[in-house]
Amino acid sequence: MHGFIINKTSGNGRGEKVWARVEKALKEKNLSYSARFTEGPKHAVELVPGLLRENIKALVVLGGDGTINEVANGLVYCNIPLGVIPAGSGNDFARCLGIPMDSLQALERILVNDPKQVDLLDLGSRYCLTVTGVGFDGQVAKTVNEAPYKKPLNQFRLGGLSYVVSMLETLTTYEPTRVHVTVDGVEKIYEDVWLVAVANSPNYGGGIHICPEASYNDGLLNLCIVHGIKKWELLWLFPQAYKGRHVNKVTLLQGEEVYISSNPPVLVQSDGEQFMESPVYIRVEKNAIRVV
Repeated sequence: MHGFIINKTSGNGRGEKVWARVEKALKEKNLSYSARFTEGPKHAVELVPGLLRENIKALVVLGGDGTINEVANGLVYCNIPLGVIPAGSGNDFARCLGIPMDSLQALERILVNDPKQVDLLDLGSRYCLTVTGVGFDGQVAKTVNEAPYKKPLNQFRLGGLSYVVSMLETLTTYEPTRVHVTVDGVEKIYEDVWLVAVANSPNYGGGIHICPEASYNDGLLNLCIVHGIKKWELLWLFPQAYKGRHVNKVTLLQGEEVYISSNPPVLVQSDGEQFMESPVYIRVEKNAIRVV
């Protein structure tokens, strides 16, 4: 039997349609399953323990990166693997693992049951699957999650565009700052920093290849530090990042742990959700979960 945690509201209602398609396929295949539905933020966390007691083969999340993050945090070093059926606006975790965007293809992948070992980023009070962004990123996450245009864009499957619009909106008022970055014990100070992205996977924000060399299973975190450029240069650099062509204009680092501080403190986002303010300490948790 497979356990399912479904966020019907993910992708502003797309989750409900995707689940109808998946449930029909499960019934046609005569497969047993146990389904639970989220009722709001953090509810997925509460649903995990009950499903784990039901002798399931895998715990499948049907939703976006936020819901996947909540469930994954309950499966760290667990013998039950995580399955993913993408139904969000960005679906960056699915992208980095090569999980099909088509729900039935994603289901078939889960049923094959060929798990991959996946690292996570440990932020102390929670784990991150894809990218934790400090500074401009954190402010954009706050803007996009509060934006009135997010819902209509998602309805037309243009969720990635909501990130672009929010980025432009944030750019009008955001000011870069001095940031201290300590990687594996070595500290460096960067002036006029727009953002520091700490990556476990290459992409975020609906397909931005912020750290093209990042890998979910290499035991390392990758950093992209965007600093020392003008606002108009950031505007030029942003579209380049969708193809990973920004790398010669930024500082790229790699390590196993990082400490980031700034004065004044700046916002931090993790897997697209506003999380905290700097300072933040992040380390790699190797082979933390298995994903089918």
